[in-house]
Amino acid sequence: MKTVLARIANPVERALDRVFRPSDPQGVVIDPYLGYATPDEILLRGRVLTSLRRTTPEPEDSWFVNLRQMAGLFLTREVAERTVRAGETTAMTDDEGYFTLHLPRGDAAPGWSSHPVEVEGGEGAVLEALVVGPGAPFMVISDIDDTVLETGAYSLLRNLWTSLTGNALTRHVFPDAVELMRGFEARGAPIFFVSSSPWNLHHFLQRIFDRADLPRAPMFLRDLGISRTQFISGTHGDHKGAAIDGLMAAVPDLPVVLVGDTGQHDPQVYLAAAERHPGRVVRVILREPGKGADARDAARMRALEALGVRVDHGPDYAGLAPDIARPA
Repeated sequence: MKTVLARIANPVERALDRVFRPSDPQGVVIDPYLGYATPDEILLRGRVLTSLRRTTPEPEDSWFVNLRQMAGLFLTREVAERTVRAGETTAMTDDEGYFTLHLPRGDAAPGWSSHPVEVEGGEGAVLEALVVGPGAPFMVISDIDDTVLETGAYSLLRNLWTSLTGNALTRHVFPDAVELMRGFEARGAPIFFVSSSPWNLHHFLQRIFDRADLPRAPMFLRDLGISRTQFISGTHGDHKGAAIDGLMAAVPDLPVVLVGDTGQHDPQVYLAAAERHPGRVVRVILREPGKGADARDAARMRALEALGVRVDHGPDYAGLAPDIARPA
């Protein structure tokens, strides 16, 4: 059904683009995303737009002001088929303006690697990528909504109200999540965030995370655009599962800790990931928001444990050690 909708909607979207967007926009800019490294490459990610959309929040702003600013984040003008360059490496933006530059990893040192990137006919930017070192003990892949950032995603109306009427200064980050992530960072574990939030919120989420003193980490968000074959780019589970698979391939051999909640099917997604990658997932940590885990999620947690995965779950992350060792 979604493929049929995509075939109908994509030509309509492209026709609207031709009417309302410049055919050859000048002064384009790069919206930079945090990238990551594989054993062979450094992947720099971003999006080319005609201008950057940023909010200017104040703590006392009304819900209406916040709603208007949040809506503005989605009124972007993407630039397709534009060349971006980092040294000798080039890439072309897709229909929605996204690009990924594949640079040779070479002898890049562990940590954050910075690279100037140019864009044809526009303003360049410095893009960064996380290079995982050989001494990392394990890797962490974490959800965002109701895992780190309170959204009420288990309730559609509550989620929409919280997400659209708050701002970067008022959104609530769980202190126990900050403590847990800081503990992982202290252990030398690389952290990656995966969410079904749209890429339009990348900078917004970064500001919230910086204010909360969360570790800096690449995000894998969702494209809500309409392609020739996909309508709203798949489901929540498809997106999260594909991101987990990609990260496991990018950082091979390391044990994996998955952090999430029971409000958006994370037990189902994490069980499927553990089944696809036998032995890689060693621990799953789940917050139980709202009414907590239902019978299906409880069964999936038992299934994870049957695979040998340590499962920690409860209303919060209080008292959880940021390691992968089983208790004696």
